[in-house]
Amino acid sequence: MDLLRNAVVHGVGSGTVLFEQGDAPTFQLVVLSGSAQLFGRSTEGREVLIETVRAPDFIIPAAVVTGAPYLMRARVPEPSRFLLIHAAAFRAAIDADPVLAHAVIGSLAQQFRRMVRQIKNLKLRSSTQRVGCYVLALSKRQGTPDRVILPYEKNLIASELGITRESFSRALSKLESSGIEVDGQTIAIRDRERLAAQCMPDPLIDGPDADGPAEVSAKMS
Repeated sequence: MDLLRNAVVHGVGSGTVLFEQGDAPTFQLVVLSGSAQLFGRSTEGREVLIETVRAPDFIIPAAVVTGAPYLMRARVPEPSRFLLIHAAAFRAAIDADPVLAHAVIGSLAQQFRRMVRQIKNLKLRSSTQRVGCYVLALSKRQGTPDRVILPYEKNLIASELGITRESFSRALSKLESSGIEVDGQTIAIRDRERLAAQCMPDPLIDGPDADGPAEVSAKMS
């Protein structure tokens, strides 16, 4: 694809800020490996984690396609690699290439579905249910049904779940009677069925997106 001739692969370390909230997009970033965390910040300076974008996927293509300022800040939580494509070239390629347009539409659709699931999670569940379902979903993603390793700091996980760090700790304490055991960043799941009965996971909120962003790399090549 001609689009990739002027694109560059950029590796960054943990803690790197890719762009700030309010910046105008100059590149379309594609996560090749690792991940990027998207944060929202209030005018008073309060910051919350909105979403984590994992490889392979586009980072906020809606802003790049429209040329509108980013509504979130992007920071890298782990060593990661990104493909950087000039925003103007990316928009021109979408107009000219149906395959790329299809990939972008698919990414936007998946991101919309993730956002709807997040809103349902925040509005339909108690903080304890959110934490329990997070633990169950994380164990599936990590492929370890009897335990999970929290992927980043508890205060960030709490903000992603719409609660405070203290509420997150209280929820974990409540769930110990439902079959979990907390040891730092590791949570052992002693009774998965009991935990599920307490938190009531819902596949329409917690289940993996069908036909997720794994197609992106192939369609960009």
